[in-house]
Amino acid sequence: MSSTCAEEVAVSPPSKKRKTDSETGEYCAKKNEVSPVQDKMDIRKHSNGSNNGTTVPVAIDEGLYSRQLYVLGHDAMRRMGTSNILVSGMRGLGLEIAKNLILGGVKSVTVHDSEVATLADLSSQYFLTEDSVGLNRADVCQTKLAELNNYVSVNSYTGKITEDFIKGFQVVVLTNSSMDEQLIISDLVRQYGIKLIIADTFGLFSQVFCDFGSSFVVNDTTGEQPATALICGVTKETEGVVSVIDEVRHGLETGDHVTFTEVQGMTELNGCEGMSVKVKGPYTFSIGDTSNFGDYVGGGKVVQVKMPQTVSFKPFRESLTDPEFVITDFAKFDRPGQLHIGFQALHEFVKRHSSLPKPRNRVDADNMVAIAKEINGKLTGSVKLESVDETLISKLAYNASGDICPMQSVVGGITAQEVMKACSGKFNPIMQWLYFDALECLPENSDTDLNEEVCKPVTSRYDGQIAVFGSEFQKKLEEMKLFVVGAGAIGCEHLKNFAMMGAGCSKEGHVTVTDMDIIEKSNLNRQFLFRPWDVQKLKSSAAFAAAKAMNPALHGKAHQNRVGPETENVYDDDFFEKLSCVVNALDNVDARMYMDRRCVYYRKSLLESGTLGTKGNVQVVLPSITESYSSSQDPPERSIPICTLKNFPNAIEHTLQWARDEFEGLFRQIPDNVNQYLTDPKFMDRITKMQGQQPIETLDSVKRALVDDRPGNFDDCIAWARVHFQNLFSDQISQLLFNFPPEQITSSGAPFWSGPKRCPHPLEFDPEIGLHLDYVVAAAMLKAESYCIQGKTDSAYVKQVLAKVNVPKFKPRDGVRIDVNDAEAQSNSSGPVDDCIIEKLTAALPTSQSLAGFRMNALDFEKDDDTNHHMDFIVATSNLRAENYSIAPADRLQSKLIAGKIIPAIATTTALVSGLVCLELYKIVAGHTNIELYKNGFINLALPFFGFSEPIEPVKQSYNGNEFSLWDRFELDGVKSGEEMTLKEFMDYFQKEHNLEITMLSQGVSMLYSFFMSPAKLKERLGMKMTEVVSKVSKIKIKPHVKALVFELCCNDADGEDVEVPYVKYVFRH
Repeated sequence: MSSTCAEEVAVSPPSKKRKTDSETGEYCAKKNEVSPVQDKMDIRKHSNGSNNGTTVPVAIDEGLYSRQLYVLGHDAMRRMGTSNILVSGMRGLGLEIAKNLILGGVKSVTVHDSEVATLADLSSQYFLTEDSVGLNRADVCQTKLAELNNYVSVNSYTGKITEDFIKGFQVVVLTNSSMDEQLIISDLVRQYGIKLIIADTFGLFSQVFCDFGSSFVVNDTTGEQPATALICGVTKETEGVVSVIDEVRHGLETGDHVTFTEVQGMTELNGCEGMSVKVKGPYTFSIGDTSNFGDYVGGGKVVQVKMPQTVSFKPFRESLTDPEFVITDFAKFDRPGQLHIGFQALHEFVKRHSSLPKPRNRVDADNMVAIAKEINGKLTGSVKLESVDETLISKLAYNASGDICPMQSVVGGITAQEVMKACSGKFNPIMQWLYFDALECLPENSDTDLNEEVCKPVTSRYDGQIAVFGSEFQKKLEEMKLFVVGAGAIGCEHLKNFAMMGAGCSKEGHVTVTDMDIIEKSNLNRQFLFRPWDVQKLKSSAAFAAAKAMNPALHGKAHQNRVGPETENVYDDDFFEKLSCVVNALDNVDARMYMDRRCVYYRKSLLESGTLGTKGNVQVVLPSITESYSSSQDPPERSIPICTLKNFPNAIEHTLQWARDEFEGLFRQIPDNVNQYLTDPKFMDRITKMQGQQPIETLDSVKRALVDDRPGNFDDCIAWARVHFQNLFSDQISQLLFNFPPEQITSSGAPFWSGPKRCPHPLEFDPEIGLHLDYVVAAAMLKAESYCIQGKTDSAYVKQVLAKVNVPKFKPRDGVRIDVNDAEAQSNSSGPVDDCIIEKLTAALPTSQSLAGFRMNALDFEKDDDTNHHMDFIVATSNLRAENYSIAPADRLQSKLIAGKIIPAIATTTALVSGLVCLELYKIVAGHTNIELYKNGFINLALPFFGFSEPIEPVKQSYNGNEFSLWDRFELDGVKSGEEMTLKEFMDYFQKEHNLEITMLSQGVSMLYSFFMSPAKLKERLGMKMTEVVSKVSKIKIKPHVKALVFELCCNDADGEDVEVPYVKYVFRH
């Protein structure tokens, strides 16, 4: 083996090379070039406004839309791909809606606006610049919108919306429109069966209205995966009761519909049309009359059937006087009715005065309150209010001139999702009015602190925000120092919002963003700051550059660091102490918990958020006010029992996890073990200290890799793959059936192969069966890559080699023990190790000296590279295993979701969640200390559902009458007069100052002191300086950037009782 390959492996190069060229999106657009990534998409060039959506993709690009496909599915995506959308009004809200729809993949989006851009539009319209002022808004942003998705035709229109023009659209969205326009167009679209959505924002107030016609079919109301369960019984009676195996609840609700498969005896259930269920309990439900069916014998699976539902919408004109509301905040239950009148009053004010109410103008506010009372007085029925909330309507008037980007993100995400529902029939639509406000963002004394003078326009791009919060607030916002952790989908939205808000946009302000990932094609569907020509570039750098292009005043820096202990020399005391707030945009719990700990330590506010398909959440963490992110955790994911994976799978999830384990074991763990054996002199010592049978298993894998299965060329790799196929899918199954024949009966008299245990059958290899050949090719290519051998995927060649492979004939063996449950597996794996076997394996291994320069290539699983054979192996292995056990196979997309643990994602939810985060940031800037003003949020756009609650206060504890929470600590300066305190002085300090007797003291995982420590060791340590004790016990030198250490204490209080106390921040450097 050449040393070149070994050297390449040693440096652990990234799986993908990043771009280093300096081309920008603007340059590529001017040149009208199509990047290599675009060429691979197999499409015609996007429209520049001339064909009104005639460009249609030949198929859904799973590489681009994969995360969204997991949310919407192929059928919904295909229906969206035939839909032409009109978005009228290209201020911030209209732009946000159009952006989300283009990323989502509708057929075409036409953006309409007859007005020209003003400087104030830059408060939220991120595709306008100061050079755009005076130009038509739709024309200016059309080109930049078209860059978002080459599959979507993007057109601009600046004329009047006429009957002939509107006929070509399936959905019309109106923003920034008058009441007269809304009435005229709503009547028009009803005539032609066109769906209508009206959306508006005015400062911290917003409104969405939906009319999808008198008979709209919803194909899937929730988007959740259909519930499935294995059944163990069905009664034969007029109200037949189905019982499921009590390992997992059935997850059904009364009114759901189900069908059945694989039922033995009562075969009438198999493939039946959806039967309505009544839930009896978590493991039982009834399905109606089964008295005329056959007797249930055994087996079977129940599967939920999604039944279409038809909903009827009232026309806009009728719904104005007879509205239905979606509640967005149950703490404001009465507010939708008030705002319904308030928004009508606002439209009437504009009609009468030809302008919006001026910011904080008392006369205009009183005028609008009077109009609201006038409108309310003419109403009848439930829509009429007992009294108009004058304070609320006045605040609406004060906010009317406001234009703030976070509200556009929130409402733009909601509205775009409603458009997708209208196109696809996927998810429950809004019925029919939604009002949302965020008045809690205002300064607590806004009525006295804000006036017409401080909120007046100052000829600034932030005038829309100043109109709501005032000029002093804007200055504070610009001076914020933010740390954005992650530049993925949510991170991109955050950076866009911060740039528009002006956060960190002064010389005193700063925005630092870090992300160590590079941009991949699948990111382009929702991480909207990236373009096709950015693929393979660093996320953080590209995202920050794009945000700065939106607002050149953005001040900050992009890093490419992973947050963790290894980068605490970068994100050290000096860095954190300067921060105003940390904003997480992470995709894993471990990193979130790490950042949470750092924020607690440095007492910094943390804004946390996440998405899962149409679901999203926001959490606010405030020093001394709320609990931390880590204070409460989701329950752990349900794990698959080992024996289920090894011998008794009953679902495709089991076979996919087994396939993933195969990949990790064969192509990562074994090469890692081999390389450690060859390079680590202490390898054998570590192996012999392993638990149970691990020493034998590890040494055997190294021996097979270096001796038995080491290939000399690619033909050997093919032969190995063929033999491995035989072992996995034929021989092991034959041995299992030898131990437990199909007719096996348990000691209780029940069939062994029943319930969750599916009786398997061995497979006979046939190179003409595509799945069989797929496995051999993928396995051989990965084997070759592990040994740095050049492979080839030519099917004819592979078949030619296969014909020469000698496959050993298998004969089942007596005495082979197969574990039936995890208890047996644990017992057998923890038995004593046979030293003779270890000696024999060790003797059979070649010496590391004889293999000088040889290294294996350990493969990191990468799901999104379709050329690396990783998913080829997973899909083939899983589906062959599924065939063994008669489990329905999974396609490549579904296999990638499960095996790759992909988080489904869609741009609409991301935009909404980021908007909610930024609304909470306003409150932090305002200095709110009242916990009731902050909002933790959970949303589900599919239902739709919006739930907000105030954050939870931190748990309080006490010692010696002193109350404390997780935010409190002992702060101790360990250096006095240039001398650091000793361990004895440290302990005496707590005894004297806090009346606490330290019984144990630790730093990290190192125990520095304990009451049961030997006298000699105690005597030695008590006289040592604290940092010396830490270095001696941990055997690690304290790094130069560390100024303070964290100590954990166990103490007895004044009464000698064991008591919980805060941790200690011990400062030893200044």
